[in-house]
Amino acid sequence: MFFQRLRLTLDMIKFEHSIFALPFALTGAMLAWRNAGFPAEGAAWKLVWIVVAMVGARSAGMAFNRILDADIDGLNPRTKSRHLPAGLLSAGFAWGFLIFMAGVLVAAAGMLGPLCLQLSPLALAIVMGYSYTKRFTSWSHLVLGFALGIAPAAAWIAVEGSLDLRILWLTAAVTFWTAGFDMIYSCQDFEFDRGAGLHSVPKRLGIAGALALSRGLHLAMLVCLVMLLQSFSLGLLGAVGIGIVALLLVYEHSLVKADDLSRVNAAFFTVNGYVSVLFFVFWAADVWYARRGV
Repeated sequence: MFFQRLRLTLDMIKFEHSIFALPFALTGAMLAWRNAGFPAEGAAWKLVWIVVAMVGARSAGMAFNRILDADIDGLNPRTKSRHLPAGLLSAGFAWGFLIFMAGVLVAAAGMLGPLCLQLSPLALAIVMGYSYTKRFTSWSHLVLGFALGIAPAAAWIAVEGSLDLRILWLTAAVTFWTAGFDMIYSCQDFEFDRGAGLHSVPKRLGIAGALALSRGLHLAMLVCLVMLLQSFSLGLLGAVGIGIVALLLVYEHSLVKADDLSRVNAAFFTVNGYVSVLFFVFWAADVWYARRGV
């Protein structure tokens, strides 16, 4: 019974979507190791704890979002079948899972160093605080973006023990990327948000306006990635990685139109998974070959 509820909980928080932010966090760690001269001692365990902390933070944030929004989700035809409003899971079990995953984050942060431990409550406040924002601001998409965007900066701190301002280009890139694709996804709830008194960019600007702003944010993401590449003096493979991201984003926006949102899920889930993974693969390859002098 417990494991069945755990499986339902992981499905509720879309555990597999950790892939959206995790490759960018690993990119932050990789750039930090490059900056530090690739110290080998303890690197593998540090990488493990970075992944554990990331999973803990995202899982706690998503669980809180589902708990807080259970009543709203129950009124929305698109979301009324989610686990809490549908009665597949109890709020008590969801709260227990949230507390456990928050503890996982704090424990992992403690293993990564004093500064990470001190910042872990702030990380929890950001990833959980996002859930309140659509109740009072149309720009909740940017708050969600920032909640994911802090991951590469946090990974840098985990490796170096301090923050280098150059990594904030990657924080900005992830923030704009996430906000952009979240605006696309939220177009599905345009009518519901208007009736329920919730706030979103589609409600504020209309669906066509939201899609246009999403394109602008994704362009800003690419600019930030170019600045990041220049800041760390990466080479051809890094540039190719940015080019692939650009092509994927163009394809993503070709899938959705103001009068046709039927392929939103493909744009949101599939394309963005490729964006994060392929970006990491090419940047990791660039750093690796540069280290070997190739």
